[in-house]
Amino acid sequence: MRPSHPPQTMPSLSTVRVSNASYKPTYIPTAVFVGGTSGIGAAMASSFAHVTNGNANIIIVGRSRSAGTSLIATFPSPPASAKHEFVEIQDATDMDQVQSLTQTLVSAFPSINFLVLSIGYLNLGGRDETAAGIDKGLAVSYYSRWKIIKDLLPTLTAARGTGQDVSVLSVLAAGEGAKIDLDDLGLKKTYSIGNSMGSGPTYTDLALEKFASTNPGIRFTQSFPGLVRTQVLRQTHWLIRPILSLIMAIMATSAEDSGEYQLFALLDGITGDGVSKTQGGAFRCGPKGDDLHGKAYFGDDEAREKVWKHTEETIAAATSK
Repeated sequence: MRPSHPPQTMPSLSTVRVSNASYKPTYIPTAVFVGGTSGIGAAMASSFAHVTNGNANIIIVGRSRSAGTSLIATFPSPPASAKHEFVEIQDATDMDQVQSLTQTLVSAFPSINFLVLSIGYLNLGGRDETAAGIDKGLAVSYYSRWKIIKDLLPTLTAARGTGQDVSVLSVLAAGEGAKIDLDDLGLKKTYSIGNSMGSGPTYTDLALEKFASTNPGIRFTQSFPGLVRTQVLRQTHWLIRPILSLIMAIMATSAEDSGEYQLFALLDGITGDGVSKTQGGAFRCGPKGDDLHGKAYFGDDEAREKVWKHTEETIAAATSK
């Protein structure tokens, strides 16, 4: 049994690595990393591949096939019974493309144990909408992730039904959310960068709680990785890039170390012994996989139900198939 740590502790990197390395499943797990071609997602996938010695189905989802296949080439070779594959999605703000992705995954992998969502989008300007009228930042940070989880639920419950461990992790901004306007969900009237950045984490808190309430035994976690050195700087204006680069060099965690901490958040408490002891429910974790408890939590029953209904309606309207 792999070691577990009390929620209030903030484990060291060495403790996290030992804990991750002790995950030795008696079955071949299937892990999907959406946004796994670079940054934290790629680091998590790489760590997971080495922890399992390649003996796992590992699916990397992203835009760049070359980046995905290059990453997979660094994994330990899988046995004949396991697969390491890349699945392409060019635009995660497009709900039709997201639906095509999930249909592909459900068809190829009817049982999924681990789902990691770390796709990113940086917009420092005004509201930028998709053709369906969804703010692109929220489309990536919330709506597309919600749809991926919802569409893949049959595969997650299939794994849980056999007694295997199942865990979902959305790498976003747990504990960094804000109070939301229930009369303007989606921010069509009150959009600002601050409102968008504060709404996504709160929407996610509420959605994961709803998912957890109807899917016992499955762990749904939102995490906040903190400041991490990733390729996000490439999306910033060239005038501020040097300043941000200096800040990142001094204060940020490497993607590799952050990947270890985030894998810890995904796996902590999971034994891998074939009989799931996963503590189901909704969780919120910080940069070191530590439990954030009620930090910056802005949920209640009314908000949870209104956000869920709004999300269903928004995604239905944005999906043509």
